[in-house]
Amino acid sequence: MNSHHWNCGADLVVKQLEQHGVKQVFGIPGAKIDRVFDSLVDSTIKTIVVRHEANAAFMAGAVGRLTGKAGVAIATSGPGCSNLATGIATATSEGDPLVALGGSVKSTDRLKLVHQSMDTVTMFNPITKFCAEVDSSQSISETLANAFRHAESGRPGSAFLTFPMDILNNEVDSPLLTPKSKPNLGAASDSAIQEAISLLLQAKNPVILIGLQASDPENALALQNFLDIFPVPIVGTYQSAGAIAHRHFPLFAGRIGLFNNQPGDELLAHADLVITLGYSPIEYEPSLWNSHNANIIHIDEIQAEIDLAYCPALELTGNIKLTLDKLTQQLTHQPNSKLQLSNQSQGILEKIRQQREILQQNSYFRQGTPIHPLTIIHEMQDIIDNDVTLCIDMGSFHIWLARYLYSFRARQMLISNGQQTMGVALPWGIGASFVRPCDKIISVSGDGGFMQSSMELETAVRLNTNILHIIWVDNAYNMVEMQEEVKYGRPSGVKFGPIDFKRYAESFGAKGFSVECASQLRETLRKAIAVDGPAVLAIPVDYRDNDKLMKHINYNLII
Repeated sequence: MNSHHWNCGADLVVKQLEQHGVKQVFGIPGAKIDRVFDSLVDSTIKTIVVRHEANAAFMAGAVGRLTGKAGVAIATSGPGCSNLATGIATATSEGDPLVALGGSVKSTDRLKLVHQSMDTVTMFNPITKFCAEVDSSQSISETLANAFRHAESGRPGSAFLTFPMDILNNEVDSPLLTPKSKPNLGAASDSAIQEAISLLLQAKNPVILIGLQASDPENALALQNFLDIFPVPIVGTYQSAGAIAHRHFPLFAGRIGLFNNQPGDELLAHADLVITLGYSPIEYEPSLWNSHNANIIHIDEIQAEIDLAYCPALELTGNIKLTLDKLTQQLTHQPNSKLQLSNQSQGILEKIRQQREILQQNSYFRQGTPIHPLTIIHEMQDIIDNDVTLCIDMGSFHIWLARYLYSFRARQMLISNGQQTMGVALPWGIGASFVRPCDKIISVSGDGGFMQSSMELETAVRLNTNILHIIWVDNAYNMVEMQEEVKYGRPSGVKFGPIDFKRYAESFGAKGFSVECASQLRETLRKAIAVDGPAVLAIPVDYRDNDKLMKHINYNLII
């Protein structure tokens, strides 16, 4: 491999990013990392300057989730790096490939108490898949290549590299490392496939539990092909949104998470076999849905994380798509492979179907102000088509949306349930706009979460991002409030003051909209979504039914 002379290490860093196919980086410069920003000027990579480093990591994480290739965030030393931490932890928990680059003090100063000295490697080790300080100019290419490989392989996540200022500034002689294609995993072994088929055919009440990796477009298509020939009832975690096709909706018992009180939980409670597909325990703890220790088949690229409530009888480890394709082929040629759903499973699915019809009929007729969550969702559902990408923040509204808003396009809905991070929606939406420039991006948050990243409205305006941000307004941290009410009979530390979000949006140069009552919602929502560029819509929300989100299953209330 031929060596090349680089005027500075930063030039090599940027050229390596180009080699990895990076199209844009998100970040904020500073003295310890500004040489990289200077090198980016002469590259093919677009530099997206943000207003807070955590949001840079969120944006890069969204790119990672939608492409499968690591998004890149860059920050300067000290607080620039520590501000990345929430976004880095979120990406690792959510399974989003992300490479974060941070500056640091000169190598000779790393053990001194100097301006912005910080041991970022120790700080980020617990929340990344790969974390290192680049201590030699000659190791820049190798370390970057390994960072991308770790971030993108297995269950994806974050990698973090810190670069001492002298490593970036000094000349270096080093080859450019052109990454090869990542290793292609094969399907699970033939013997494991046969054992899985045997367990499937013996089961009386099998259920498929799909997780985040099931919503990868290739995996989702393979799942749909499998369901065409072996129609097993399905339950999904929040992150699995969009994995099933509309034709399989009658098999879908809904999304589960947070509270163990949904129809999908009842289906799992009666299952004698649970097939988990691309699922991680962080999405929904096994102790909540598997208290009866059902037989489990674990299908994923990585081995199961063993838990007292999650100890699979069989693991099909390998490429998820190829494993599903193999199962489908084998079942197609298997005699007597028709699945007969038990009366119990059929009964649960039928009750769910009936309640979906009732909700569809009744949602729009909840009038007045503030506006009921199901009315808002009814109107949102009406505008969700294949040209829309949804980014969902964290709050009680996120439970309503996860349970009652449907999506039939892989990775159409980005939703967090790992770290349950507030403030992700708007920066996720900005990141998503680079991957899906032809989509209308809709991000949704509560008023509490919005104000944790609302400064990025300026970024959206500067980029003319085609994004509508919808705010559910109640002047409180409501998800905390409703749980405090149940536990202690009173709220504490959750109230804050009102903001005129229409004027707030307009002060950034975005279009601002607000509604006062349900009768205005349909027309105003359509006006807001028709805006070509950034827009904000504030909706006063009636959360009086929130206690029902935490109660036990009642088919008169839920679907």
